Amino acid sequence: MSLYLIIMGVQGAGKGTQAAYIHETYAIPHVSTGDLFRAMKTRTDDLALEVQEIMNSGNLVSDEVTNKVLQDRLEQDDAAAGVILDGYPRNIDQAQWLETYLGSKGESLAAVLLLELDYYTAFKRAFGRVKDGTTGDVYNIYTLADQMDVEFVEHPDGTYPPRIQATLNGTELERRKDDHAASVVKRIDTFEKTTKPLIEYYEGKGLLIRIDADQPIDAVSGAIKAAVDKAKS
Repeated sequence: MSLYLIIMGVQGAGKGTQAAYIHETYAIPHVSTGDLFRAMKTRTDDLALEVQEIMNSGNLVSDEVTNKVLQDRLEQDDAAAGVILDGYPRNIDQAQWLETYLGSKGESLAAVLLLELDYYTAFKRAFGRVKDGTTGDVYNIYTLADQMDVEFVEHPDGTYPPRIQATLNGTELERRKDDHAASVVKRIDTFEKTTKPLIEYYEGKGLLIRIDADQPIDAVSGAIKAAVDKAKS
């Protein structure tokens, strides 16, 4: 049997970090729907052209097309041993399609990993992210407040809210453009609305495993490994 997993969690819960850990530990690819759709922009096959037309028109990509994109990825050679899904499913219809598709191959989900993090901590992790543009190292203005200089810089004419400027060892750090407060809150709100029904759905099927994401990265990884190994047995 192949190993099929889903990882869910609010922004800042560490999905990317833990998905990379799962990839390295179990030798299965990390399949992010966001990455899949970005890749479609540079492909020239019929499916990619269909997706490009939808996106260029400003329309939402339907569940049917999203499922096609995922199926295309799942049928690639490197996914033969399973995958860790990130960003899919986004609703119950997609979850049911996935169940049917895997069932047609004699496969099934092993577990759905929910990285739990309270929304206040999630906000601070996302809003406080800063990066060294040269090294790529990522920091947080809250967890490293005593090691960096942080100040709010007013916009010259007051058109926009003050921006956060963080400096570490003389280097000004960068912030993601979409990590402003309103955007962070909107992403948390979207997670609450779209994910709660899926949590209930998978909990009802006995597949949901709750992982405390408010602990050191290694501890989260250890909890995930214990959960996945148990699900596999």
